Amino acid sequence: MQPDFWHERWQNNQIGFHQGTVNPYLLAFWPALQGEGKVFVPLCGKSRDMLWLRAQGREVVGIELSPAAVQAFFDENGLPVEISSNDRFSVFESDGILIYCGDFFDLAAADLAGVTAVYDRASLIALPPEMRAAYADRMHGLLSPGTKTLLIAFEYPQHEMAGPPFSVHEQEVRKLYGEHCAIEVLHVVDILDQEPRFKEKGLTSLQEKVYALTYN
Repeated sequence: MQPDFWHERWQNNQIGFHQGTVNPYLLAFWPALQGEGKVFVPLCGKSRDMLWLRAQGREVVGIELSPAAVQAFFDENGLPVEISSNDRFSVFESDGILIYCGDFFDLAAADLAGVTAVYDRASLIALPPEMRAAYADRMHGLLSPGTKTLLIAFEYPQHEMAGPPFSVHEQEVRKLYGEHCAIEVLHVVDILDQEPRFKEKGLTSLQEKVYALTYN
């Protein structure tokens, strides 16, 4: 999936993946991420979840490809922002929230120094199958042992709808992360009746699964 795809989505405001409120699974399963240290939010967009995480006393580090999304996060939330740049990213900072604007795969471990938790609501499921193994491998290279991840994924018949969001079944989650992480399924729920837009696209089933991953 090329960067132009996501730039176009943000420019045309085709952002059905964006949630205007704090994700209920983050509220319910926050204890899975409890601890000290920073929280990393990959492919963060303009998610309000970052504000909630900051309000819990944790510093937040995000990565987002779209400059429009990053600027919108600070503008819409009335946050003063300092912007700098290096050879890989534009860097936006405001009161304990730092967002790297650029390619996730350009991150180095030093960029995530101090991170002890990851919140992945819309990152893994945004990636097509051919990118997901590289994403999981890169995560392993970036994070320290003991880092905890709250991962939210969809399961549906992939042939019934083109992603994103893509279907990522539990078997694939275990294949991607099992070598490097302890994996616990925290929650499984059928959400098709709550998501008419997906029904309209022809889905016959849709589950949401919440996982806790702990890096070895």
